[in-house]
Amino acid sequence: MINPKYKDQLFCTVFGKEKYKRYALSLYNAVNKSHYTDPSELEIITLENVVYLGMKNDAAYLLAGDVALYEHQSTVNPNMPLRGFMYMGELYGKILGTGIRNRRLYSSKLIKIPTPQYYVFYNGTEDFPEVEKYKLSDAFINPRYDGEFEFTATVYNINLGKNKDLLDSCEPLKGYSTFVYRVRRNEKTMPLEEAIKAAMESCIDDGILKDVLSDEKEAVMNSVLYGFTAKEEREYQKMMLREAREEGLEQGRTEERRNTEAERRRADTAEAELAKYKAKFGEIKE
Repeated sequence: MINPKYKDQLFCTVFGKEKYKRYALSLYNAVNKSHYTDPSELEIITLENVVYLGMKNDAAYLLAGDVALYEHQSTVNPNMPLRGFMYMGELYGKILGTGIRNRRLYSSKLIKIPTPQYYVFYNGTEDFPEVEKYKLSDAFINPRYDGEFEFTATVYNINLGKNKDLLDSCEPLKGYSTFVYRVRRNEKTMPLEEAIKAAMESCIDDGILKDVLSDEKEAVMNSVLYGFTAKEEREYQKMMLREAREEGLEQGRTEERRNTEAERRRADTAEAELAKYKAKFGEIKE
């Protein structure tokens, strides 16, 4: 049974909780090719209540002068840089204290801020390259080619078989991808809830995310069910939209046929009237 109050997705459970901070550090190291070893140096600063940005699978960190925003998505869209840019603004407001009202923003001394980075980890079912970069400047009404104003979203495909070096360098991320893969594989032959349970049991037996899947069984079940049923809902909405479009096209074709038939009848009527005129008064002289 899905718990409607459960909001966190599996990605947040693995990479956004204090008790699994070592996994967050492993992810940061893998992306940045760094070698930090002390999880206490990493501060989790994920924002709450940013539903208006549609970001529920996010995790944000402060470490070594960086502010890192990492997000999981099963679909990608060209507006990710804009959402990430807006989220990052909220993060800077949190880091600096009172946001735009902070008096330090108006001082003559330069305020140094953490360097932003925004990465999206994709594991959807659509064909997608291993790495894709989206730029905020692509959305500008007036294109800029000088690069003076830019914010990027770098998307990594983390499906098994993609970005092997990245997955091999971050065992928790590889475990996350393996679990999702097993759920999808199982779902082909069994109901969704059974597919999730079987994937959890097999991963625990194989030592894959064993602590998370053992300690957070109910939460993981709810989050994955929520994610998969939300996907089904999106697919249903897409299907309904396609059907509505097709129905609209058919209605348009029907209306066009009606208009054509009406035009034909009017032409026939005009031709009949002309024939009557000619019969009564003779041919029309030019």
